[in-house]
Amino acid sequence: MPESNLKPGKTAVVILNWNTCDLLKRFLPPVIKNSQHPDVEVVVADNGSTDGSTEMIKKEFPEVRLIELDRNYGFAGGYNLALESIDAEYSVLLNSDVEPAINWLPPMIQLMNSNPEIAACVPKIKALDQREKFEYAGAAGGFIDKWGYIFCRGRIFDNIEEDHHQYDTPGQIFWGSGAALMVRTNLFNESQGLDNDFFAHMEEIDWCWRMKNQGHHIWYVPESEIYHLGGGTLNVISPRKTYLNFRNNLFMLHRNLPATYFRRTLLIRLLLDGVAAFKFLLSAEWNNFTAVFKAHKDYFKSLNHLKTERASLVKKIKKEDHAEIYGGSIVFDFFLKGKRKFSDLKF
Repeated sequence: MPESNLKPGKTAVVILNWNTCDLLKRFLPPVIKNSQHPDVEVVVADNGSTDGSTEMIKKEFPEVRLIELDRNYGFAGGYNLALESIDAEYSVLLNSDVEPAINWLPPMIQLMNSNPEIAACVPKIKALDQREKFEYAGAAGGFIDKWGYIFCRGRIFDNIEEDHHQYDTPGQIFWGSGAALMVRTNLFNESQGLDNDFFAHMEEIDWCWRMKNQGHHIWYVPESEIYHLGGGTLNVISPRKTYLNFRNNLFMLHRNLPATYFRRTLLIRLLLDGVAAFKFLLSAEWNNFTAVFKAHKDYFKSLNHLKTERASLVKKIKKEDHAEIYGGSIVFDFFLKGKRKFSDLKF
């Protein structure tokens, strides 16, 4: 494994790459420029790319530490392997299509230093090409409703708000986006990191839920900003993404739901997924309809494994009720009640 001439520091900015050489050429320079500090190192963990990414990094960015994995382990597996070799108190999981703003790291580091119970934090995430708007992937921090539907401050479904500083108060959130997630490296590794079964999509939400169940906090830091291109790996309407989102949401619910409403929530969610599949069918989106069907089939095939995982995780639960879980249905409120913004919701 190649080493750079930078010694491991207090914070590692870790970019997971798989065949995104062009994105690295574009975004590594601002990452390096805006992360310069004696206690910060920039790392690229390569997931077995075949597009010349590693050769390009060695030639054009010798100051970047390069971790070369032998194949594509996905988002979850790639980061798990990468962080095992990181000697830093904090690690930032950063997408390869992110441009961080100046001074983006200090506010998050200061927050993490202030409270050891904070497992992770995220910056404000805005759209690279429409910088007045929040970005779909994480916006101003993530939340979840009682049926397992995820949404953000600044983005509910496809309704994305402009940033008028309406969400500039730091505080606890339910989940932070893997586009730019600062974690305590030791805690991440001790918790066995992201679940490899997810491969990609929602694995960071699952990890945040696990951490919250174990009594840790997830925070949003508006003083820190990044600009995210988005959609760099899977297209928004990709059937593969549909499959992963539906399957992984069921995986996440099965692993983390409190026993008191475990069965009811899963049953309702399966029925709501059926409604979504029927909508795909009516819209002649055959591939997405099939993706939902396959997601459910693979969920039921995984029940024995999920039961074993849940039994292990239940033993570690210290807190089941979280104020960041929306008590209503975001689907009902958004589509039927017209509540289009986070500020319209009552927690």
